[in-house]
Amino acid sequence: MARTILMVEDSPSNAELYAAFLRTVGMTVRVATTGEQALACLSAPEDRYDLMVLDLGLPDMDGLDILRRLDPDTTPPTIVLTGTGSVRRAVEAMREGALDFLVKPCAPDKLRNAVDDALERRRPHHTRTTAPEEPPEPGRTRPRRGPSGFLGTSPAMSNVFSLIEAAASSSSASVFITGETGTGKELCANAIHNLSDRRNGPFIALNCGAIPRELMESEVFGHRKGAFTGAVADREGAASRADGGTLFLDEICEMDLELQVKLLRFIQTGTYHRVGDGADRPADIRFVCATNRDPLAEVKAGRFREDLYYRLYVVPIHLPPLRERGEDIVLLARRFLADFGRLEGKVFHDFTPEALLRIKGFRWPGNVRQLENVVRNIVVLNEGPVVDLTMLPPPLDQGEELRGEVADARLAFDTLLARPLAELEAMAIEAALRLTDNNVTRAARILDVSPSTIYRKHAAFSSGTRKPQPS
Repeated sequence: MARTILMVEDSPSNAELYAAFLRTVGMTVRVATTGEQALACLSAPEDRYDLMVLDLGLPDMDGLDILRRLDPDTTPPTIVLTGTGSVRRAVEAMREGALDFLVKPCAPDKLRNAVDDALERRRPHHTRTTAPEEPPEPGRTRPRRGPSGFLGTSPAMSNVFSLIEAAASSSSASVFITGETGTGKELCANAIHNLSDRRNGPFIALNCGAIPRELMESEVFGHRKGAFTGAVADREGAASRADGGTLFLDEICEMDLELQVKLLRFIQTGTYHRVGDGADRPADIRFVCATNRDPLAEVKAGRFREDLYYRLYVVPIHLPPLRERGEDIVLLARRFLADFGRLEGKVFHDFTPEALLRIKGFRWPGNVRQLENVVRNIVVLNEGPVVDLTMLPPPLDQGEELRGEVADARLAFDTLLARPLAELEAMAIEAALRLTDNNVTRAARILDVSPSTIYRKHAAFSSGTRKPQPS
């Protein structure tokens, strides 16, 4: 059955271009060029849309106003189009209910991938069963995205969004993303790619820790037929497939030292050669890498080449753990609840205050990925409309233990606040340094002060045992 798309785009030429491409793959597309036309289409009882593609820059209203004026339970899944290249703009749209965003000008294949992905995640509200999904066409892979995108309103994430925008302004500078497991490093890399001038090129992700060492070189550079046992045909590697776009090397510190040498040469010269092939092949690639380790500590331990570190560590971005993001925990939990409720055909409105307190009090060692999995577990195994304490899966169901931890934390916090202000300042600096393994730049970012302030204040209270003292 043909899917019906509402294309809301103020440029008639762009609207018809996008619509024509979607029609060639069997979709029915209706075009609206103003916000009022879009609202009229969406309010017509005889019309039903499987998806809306929404331009944010409309002549009569902000595209976000359309999302705000509609009932979230009846609004079709939405992909927003923006020409501003702003992460904050995209995040605001996702907070209003959008599933994804694309930056204009948008390549037809990129639009189709996003539409396919959004339709794939859509489920009717009145039923829990759907027809089996059609497999992707041969030779074409669908992007794998989380159901909610890159969300956050905390100061720590505002800083991350600013860094993403700055990194995206360059199409060649290497980016090094650090953060604990589950903090969204690939999502960050994808955002940098989507906001950069390379957005219409490929985004190729390679997990260096998930590929056997003996196959890693072939995965990166490709191989010729007969290069080794099992090489029964020529194979293009990630370097070739990422030409003109972005190559994301996740868990880069897991890469073998010998391959690090070849990667360094690739970065320096812009050329590489396949396994079993001595001919140099050029590739125009922007490198983004990530690790959940401290890369400088890996250099000092001899597990990561220092010269490669300095080649890649041009624009560093550190993703904060979920426990340091405050109310973002609630924002993400509610968004996951809405998304997975839609995905599973169930109605969930919110969490009880007790359930939210339990969720906020948990430390989330697996970060956003763990929270996402917990909420999906809740939706799959329970019925709505409100999530209460009895629905929380392990380890959040350990109520007495967690309540005791929360009570102890409150008592400790009250005791802490009763100390002299100078001592609190010293303790805050010490805590930030511990959290960042004495990385002054990252500690300054957490505390929202300059690195020189930390050096000066730390020198004032530092002692041989490194116990904070009043300045």
